[in-house]
Amino acid sequence: MNTQTEAMYEALGISKEVYQFGQETEEKLKERFAKIDETAEYNQLKVIRAMQQNRVAQEHFNMSSGYGYDDAGRDTLEEVYATAFHTEAALVRPQITCGTHALAVALFGNLRPGDEMISISGKPYDTLEEVIGIRPSNGSLAEYGVTYRQVDLLADGSFDFEKIKETISEKTKLIEIQRSKGYQTRPTLSVSQIGEAIAFVKSINPEIICMVDNCYGEFVERIEPSDVGADMTVGSLIKNPGGGLAPIGGYIVGKKACIENAARRLTCPGLGKEVGANLGVMRSFYQGFFLAPTVTSGALKGAIFAANIYEKLGFAVVPNGSEERHDIIQAVTFGFPEGVIAFCEGIQAAAPVDSYVTPEPWAMPGYDSDVIMAAGAFVQGSSIELSADGPIKPPYAVYFQGGLTWNHAKLGILMSLQKLVEKHLVTLPER
Repeated sequence: MNTQTEAMYEALGISKEVYQFGQETEEKLKERFAKIDETAEYNQLKVIRAMQQNRVAQEHFNMSSGYGYDDAGRDTLEEVYATAFHTEAALVRPQITCGTHALAVALFGNLRPGDEMISISGKPYDTLEEVIGIRPSNGSLAEYGVTYRQVDLLADGSFDFEKIKETISEKTKLIEIQRSKGYQTRPTLSVSQIGEAIAFVKSINPEIICMVDNCYGEFVERIEPSDVGADMTVGSLIKNPGGGLAPIGGYIVGKKACIENAARRLTCPGLGKEVGANLGVMRSFYQGFFLAPTVTSGALKGAIFAANIYEKLGFAVVPNGSEERHDIIQAVTFGFPEGVIAFCEGIQAAAPVDSYVTPEPWAMPGYDSDVIMAAGAFVQGSSIELSADGPIKPPYAVYFQGGLTWNHAKLGILMSLQKLVEKHLVTLPER
C-alpha cells in the first residue's frame, strides 16, 4: 500500500506497528476475498433478476400515507423479495421495527393457545426470551397458552436429531431455528445444515411449521433457508438485506398461509397485507436490497479479517480464521471485561458518526446483564453498519459485525486493536 494511505491511517490514530500487522494479515486473505466477491456477484445478479421480473419502475418509489390501499411500490417490493427468496409470498414493511419484532409477528401470527413451539438450535437470542416467555413478560406467548421446549445443539454445534425426535409431540406446531449465534460462542448454522434439520422434522410431521431466524445470514451464501424447505424465513432490514439504506423495517418470506397469518398479526384480522402506508421509504428499501449483496460481502471480509487478527494474538474466535462462513458475525472471546470494552471503544472511534463518543456498559432493555454497544451508524442500531457489542458477563466475548464497505470494516478492526495495544491488554508479536 502506498505511503499516502499509510499516512492517512496514522492520521486516524493507527500506529505503524498495528497497520503493518494488519497488512500482513490481509495479504494472506486475498484468495478468500476473491471467492466472497464471486458469491456477491451471483447474489447481485439474483436480486437484479428479481427486480426485472417484477417490472420495478420509478412509480414504485412514490410515497403512500394513511391506510396505504393499493400501494403498488409496497406490493411490488414484496413480490421482489418473494422472487429472490423463492417463496410464495413476502411481508416487507417499515411497520416492523426490528428483527425481534419480525420474529414476534411470525410467531404470534401462526401460533394459537395450546400449541407448542420448539427451538432446535438451543437458547434463542436474548431479546426473544421475553417474546416466548422464557423470562416472564407481559404479553408473552406463554401468557397466551403457547408452550415452549428447547433442544440444545450437540457439543460440535450440530443438530441433536435423536433429541429432536424425542421432543416433538402432537402439540408441536412450530419449530424455530436460529441461524446465527446470538450472544453465544457456538458455530453459525449453514443453510445446508438447516435444510437437513427441516427435512428431518418434516419426515416426522410434514405439518409442522419450520421458521428460520435468518438475521445476519442473508446473501452470505448463494442460497437461503427458504431454498431448503423453511416455511418462514425472517430478518431485519437494518441488517444485511437493507444494504445500509433502509432506515427501519423487517421481512418475513415463506408459505402464503404463514405470511397472511403474520400480516394479520402485524395489522389486524380482515385487513392483513392490504393496509400499511410506506411513508416514503420505498426508494431506500429497493435500493438497499439492490446493494445488499455487495454490502454484505464487505462485512464478511471484515469478519474474516477480525478472526485472523485476533486468532494470531491467541484469542478464541468463532468462527476461526479459516473455516467457512454462514453469517457476518465474528465472536472474539477475551476472558476479561476490559478486552470487550476496549474493543468496542475502538469500533466507536472508527465510526463516521459519533466517533468522539465513548461507549459504556449499561442495563439495556431485553437483556439479563449490562451490555456494551458500539455503533456510530447513519441508521440507529443498524448492525450491517460497523458495530460491535457484547454482554459484560463470562466468558466476556465481543461480537463484531458490519461495515458498509470492506475499507471501513478494516479500519474498525485496526482501531479496536489499537485501543487494546494502548491499554496494554495485547502485545503485538515481534516481526
